[in-house]
Amino acid sequence: MTTYVMLANWTDQGVRNVKDSPERLDMAKAALEEMGGQFQAIYMTMGEYDLIAVYDAPDDAIAARFALLLGGFGNVRTKTLKAFPERAYREIIGSLG
Repeated sequence: MTTYVMLANWTDQGVRNVKDSPERLDMAKAALEEMGGQFQAIYMTMGEYDLIAVYDAPDDAIAARFALLLGGFGNVRTKTLKAFPERAYREIIGSLG
């Protein structure tokens, strides 16, 4: 599994319907699980982003599919970052010679 960090902002539609946000999160969790992934953590934040999610997915194609699915609902706009765990980070840096 690969880990991803999703930075999300509510759209105007998402803010108008913010009271429904917990139900939308439950639907997103179910959709990701159907794709073979799983949320590790979700945070509502103050600052540049409204929500930050950390999740695992089988591959980049699934992560892209998930982001497109969420965007298609019109409640959030997302940016997704692929995250490398410490072991991979050390291997990548170590391979520089």
